[in-house]
Formats: sequence, C-alpha cells, structure tokens
Amino acid sequence: MAPHATHNLLSQEEGALRARALRVIPGGMWGHMNVARLPAGYPQFFRNARGCRLWDVAGAEYVDMMCGYGPIVLGYGDPDVEAAAAAQRDRADLMTGPSEALVELAELVVETIPHADWALFAKNGTDAMTACVTIARAGTQRRKVLVAKGSYHGAAPWCTPSLAGVTAEDRAHIVHYEYNDIASLERAADEAGNDLAAVLVTAFRHDVKRPQEAPTLAFAQAMRRICDATGAALVLDDVRAGFRINIGGSWEPYGVRPDLCGWSKAIANGHPLAAVTGNDRFREAAQQVYVTGSFWCAAVPMAAAVATIRKLRATDAIATMEAMGRRLREGLEQQARTYDLPLRQTGPVQMPLIMFDGDPDFALGHRFVLEALQRGVYLHPWHNMFLSSAHQAADIDRVLEATDGAMKDISRSFDRRQLAKAAP
Repeated sequence: MAPHATHNLLSQEEGALRARALRVIPGGMWGHMNVARLPAGYPQFFRNARGCRLWDVAGAEYVDMMCGYGPIVLGYGDPDVEAAAAAQRDRADLMTGPSEALVELAELVVETIPHADWALFAKNGTDAMTACVTIARAGTQRRKVLVAKGSYHGAAPWCTPSLAGVTAEDRAHIVHYEYNDIASLERAADEAGNDLAAVLVTAFRHDVKRPQEAPTLAFAQAMRRICDATGAALVLDDVRAGFRINIGGSWEPYGVRPDLCGWSKAIANGHPLAAVTGNDRFREAAQQVYVTGSFWCAAVPMAAAVATIRKLRATDAIATMEAMGRRLREGLEQQARTYDLPLRQTGPVQMPLIMFDGDPDFALGHRFVLEALQRGVYLHPWHNMFLSSAHQAADIDRVLEATDGAMKDISRSFDRRQLAKAAP
C-alpha cells in the first residue's frame, strides 16, 4: 500500500481550515479531538465517513480505528439507525415536550440491562456521570465519593483531568483509591466514613498513556461488599465501554451489578445521547434531583438509540467486534515478533490500546502511528481505540498491511540500546 503523499505536509485544504479556525476558536480546537495533542501530521478536519472509513478534507481515505472516540458501534451511517432517525426527524425532533420515543427507549433500556429498573437520558458522558453522583448524594444524604486515581469520568470541574479553572472546593469530597487495589479501596472507604455516598469505577482501567487493566473479580466483589455494608451507591461508569463488551453492561459477566450506571458513546451510534440507569433504591432520589438540559429530550437521537440497541440485540455485533479485535491483536503480535519490536497490547480486544515497552516519551509510538497514518490507517498512540461491527476481515487485513509496513520501516532505525536505557 503506497503511503499518502498528502501527509508529508499538511494539505492546502487542511491548512486553510486550521488558519480559519485559529482566528475564531481558542487554540483552533479544544478537548480530546484537538490533534495538537498528537504527533504532527494528523488531519484535524474530515469531510465524510461511511462504515469504518473516514475521508479528510483533502480526500485521503483512512480505516478509522477510533470510531469518533467511541460513539460509532455499528459503523458510520448505519442504514437501519439512519432510517429510524430520518423517520423521526420527518415528524419532529426537539419539541416543547418529549416524544413517545422517550418512553419506548426507556422501556427498551430497562428490558435490556439487568440492573436497570429505570432510565434517564442526557447528552454526554459528563452529564450522565455527574447525574449519577448527584443522585447518589440525594439518595444517601452523604457527600464523599471514591474515585480511582487517574480515572476519567468527564469534563466537569469535579472530575476533569485538567486543573485549569478548578477550585479545591470543586473536589473537596473526592477520595482517591488505586484501581484493582482492594486494600487501597478499603482505606478510602474508611477515610470517607459515615459520609460515603458513592464508589465510582470504570468498566476497566482505561486511563490514557498507560496499559489498560481489567478489573479482577475480587476487586469488583469488594466494591459491591463495601457499598452494601455502608449503604453507599456503587456507580459503574460504562460511558466508554457500554454496549461493546456485554449488551447488559460491562460488569454483567462478573455477576456484580451497580446501583447506578452512566452510559453514552455507543448508545445511539453517533447521535448525541447519554443515559443514567439505576435500581429501585435510587428511584426516588432520581425523581427529586434537578438534572435537565434544553436538548436532552430531542427525539431523533432517541429513535436512533432504539434502532441501535435493537440491532445490537438482534445481531452478532458485539461478537463481530470481538472477533475482529482478536484478528487484529494476533496479527500485530506476529508482526512485532517478526520485526523484534517491544509492542504491548492491552485492554479488551474490541477496545485495543497499542503501545511500546520502554517508550516513556512515545517517540517510537508516534513514529509507528504516523507510518500507519501515511498508509491509510488512523490509529492513536496512547488512547484506547474502538472497533465497530462495520470492521470486517478485509478491513482488519488492510490495517495489518499498513502496520506491517510501519513496523518494517521503524525497525530499520530502531535503536534498541536507547530502549534498554529507557526501560525501568
């Protein structure tokens, strides 16, 4: 596969858009999609997408391994989801009150998710997780919340990874523990004492720039035990992983069910929607709190979510993502052995993270993803990636063709002595 010549330098189209954006947008872009955080050469702007493919504004095509940072679970422009969205749009989207799609979606969510007795809807993962914390505090009449060090639960002041504009008071009632460390969890619970309102946990450890880590069964069970003993709410953050690992929730295979759960990303295959699910213990608290937004009851995303969840239930979408993830992981492992590169793959296969051991500044990782980008594959050097059910064997093979070329090229100039010095 020939490299994309358009990415030796920024294309004219890309450069012009960046210049325009810089004049009217602080820094030209914000948040997690700001490619200034990635090695130079990544396109910032895209023109269209279909299935698992993206086209940038210069027309270069990529196999997309980010799926919009997670929302695309069935593929861009899934025909069943878009037909449902279009049919609802023809009737109405945002109205003075919700459409019947609200009730239909809530019924479907409660039917699909074993721990859920009720559901509320919002727009973003930050909305959902903030609502979970608010409901937990209302239901327990307590303040303290346990959060794993390094875990991401959104961009509100109480949980944002940035300290810019954040006050100490915003985080006054957050107590930290180490993920998968039961002793650390118990110490944090003891510190919170009788003021413990909630224990928050991500579906698996998916902090950026470090290997991903599945929860141990003992850790998950300890969370449930502590919450049962103290009366605190167990809050599962399934915003990132929900509907990719298990249709009923990412911790369902562990047999550990949360009291409250936050969802977003894949719930509506790219249409803006988030959800909070909970059990009957917190139903009254959910009714008491005031959480709302002008766009939270828009009907089109809800119709899209109904179609998305039904298709996930009716097809082998999750199994497909898992099978394609295994195909990718096994292919990359073989390539790394062939070229003697210290590749390290972690996390669920359908949400892979690819890094290199002994590469603390990501110099090798950056070279790898840029080589793949020039061969038409969009990877990320330090954030977990996402597969959709639109990724098929031919797409994964195209990815592996690009990564083989990337590994071959970087292996030629790879200085293993420097790697040895950098290794702990």
